[in-house]
Amino acid sequence: MTASSKGIAVITGASTGIGAIYADRLARRGYDLILVARSQNKLEEVARRVAGATGRSVQAVPADLNDKADLRRIETLLATNPGITMLVNNAGVGAVAPLLESSADDMESMIELNVTALTRLTYAVVPAFVAGGGGTIINISSAVAIAPEILNGVYGGTKAFVLALCLSMYKELADKNVRIQAVLPGAIATNFWDAAGGSVEQLPSRMVMQPDDVVDAALVGFDQGELVTIPSLPDATDWDAYEAARQKLIPSLSLSASPARYRIAAAA
Repeated sequence: MTASSKGIAVITGASTGIGAIYADRLARRGYDLILVARSQNKLEEVARRVAGATGRSVQAVPADLNDKADLRRIETLLATNPGITMLVNNAGVGAVAPLLESSADDMESMIELNVTALTRLTYAVVPAFVAGGGGTIINISSAVAIAPEILNGVYGGTKAFVLALCLSMYKELADKNVRIQAVLPGAIATNFWDAAGGSVEQLPSRMVMQPDDVVDAALVGFDQGELVTIPSLPDATDWDAYEAARQKLIPSLSLSASPARYRIAAAA
């Protein structure tokens, strides 16, 4: 780590889009970086640009998180490098086609990256954070985590998993000094849409946020202590109401007897 560093932030999917922007913003905040992505050339280009602009130490570590050997290598890095203080789980892939037009193999590959890889990296770094006295995990979810009807349901399911994991970790690690943030962007003007088989140009411009604005809003939400940040949500009280309704349900989700409306139906 360089002098006066806040520690090392590991960012996955850091060669393009919001991952590359997180690299720039976190370096400017005083973090040294380890950048992870498949494309070595693009990754090294981002590393050179960010290091040159900020003077921070920036290491490029090419890895395909859908490859088990590469994934284990990054897990080992997270578990054994005591300088790491933040993990940004940004790597992921999307899908826009409905079930009847989708490949089960493609869905499985998406689950392996969006869910399995993210889970394994999280499980690698959390014990190290707890042993070291704290750390931060920022998980990039999506607005479809709470609105799965919008796009491909498996994609929405993977992002709902990310949100659920964050909510659980927030409670479980509350006394361990491990900070959790789930970021739920809407449509972003990145190559996500091309990679997912769609086109961002087909969406109304009022729905599409620029990636710099997404990251900047997410970091403001982080600074304000938010567990869940929806960068485009105009009124934060809408999320508060949603969460309050969810919390109201929890005590009644597991009871010893069914409610009267079901007993009447059974008797009939």
